[in-house]
Amino acid sequence: MGTPRLSRLVVTDTGPLIHLAQADVLHLLELVGEICIPETVLTELERGSTDTSELEFTVEQVEYDDATYPHLDPGETAALVLCADRNAVLLTDDLDARKTAQDEGIEVHGSVGVILYAYSHSELSKQTAKRVLRALKQDTNLYLSSPLVEHAIQLVESDEAGW
Repeated sequence: MGTPRLSRLVVTDTGPLIHLAQADVLHLLELVGEICIPETVLTELERGSTDTSELEFTVEQVEYDDATYPHLDPGETAALVLCADRNAVLLTDDLDARKTAQDEGIEVHGSVGVILYAYSHSELSKQTAKRVLRALKQDTNLYLSSPLVEHAIQLVESDEAGW
């Protein structure tokens, strides 16, 4: 354990913060890089019960036009704008935001990717990684298809997980 954090900037929208907290593994976010949360996302989080007090992150005010990504919510839009502006990696569990990021050439991962990353860097044992992947499906409000979870578990089993 204790792999040094990457120095890349990782911007997250609300989804991974909520889902990883619900699975009790929010701390794993810090492994993937320097976490930045748009102020809009923090405001969205404050409406719920997600506690980010144990997480180390910076907050960024993001200016954007509502027409920038009209199909996305404000938090996803702010995160994407910030990623494009700062050449950062996007963390989102929203399919529309993922597709938009890919269309914009932005590297994108979700909650499952964070678990796979942690496992591939020896921060989680094989058993723990598989348990957490199952918990993401069963114990959070993140919709994950059974084939997706089984595929992620297979990546862990075959030691092909990671970014």
